[in-house]
Amino acid sequence: MARVMGIDYGRKRSGVAVTDVLQLVANALDTVPTHTLLQYVVDYVSREPVERIVVGQPTQLNGQPSESMRYIKPFLAQLRKKLPHIAIDTYDERFTSTLAHRAMIDGGMKKSDRRDKARVDSIAATIILNDYLSSRNNGI
Repeated sequence: MARVMGIDYGRKRSGVAVTDVLQLVANALDTVPTHTLLQYVVDYVSREPVERIVVGQPTQLNGQPSESMRYIKPFLAQLRKKLPHIAIDTYDERFTSTLAHRAMIDGGMKKSDRRDKARVDSIAATIILNDYLSSRNNGI
C-alpha cells in the first residue's frame, strides 16, 4: 500500500502530514514555506509511494468556500499537472487550527511552544488527514 499525504495550505507556510503505509495513522511530517510546497511534495512523492493527497479546503460556517480558496485553487491545478498519477482530494478543514491548539494544550505543551505557528500548521495537517481517514473508513 502507499501513503496518503495531507496538506494544510497557508499563504505563508503549509503543514504536511502523511499516513503510515497501511493508512491507519496520520503523523505530522513537516511545515514548509508555501512557495516551496509544490517542489517539496514532488520530491517526497519521488522518494515514497503516495496514492492520494488530501488538501484542506477552508470552508465558512455556512458551508461555502472561504476567500482562501482563491489561493488554493491554483496550487491544486499545479499539483494535478505535476502529479497526474496521484488522486488529489480536498477535505473540509473547519476548526482544524482551533483543534490543533486544543491538542497542544491537552498534550501539556508549554505556552511558548504553542506559539510556534509552524507546529500548529503541521498538527492541523495531521488533523485534516486523520479526519479524512475516519470519514473514508466510516463511509461518510
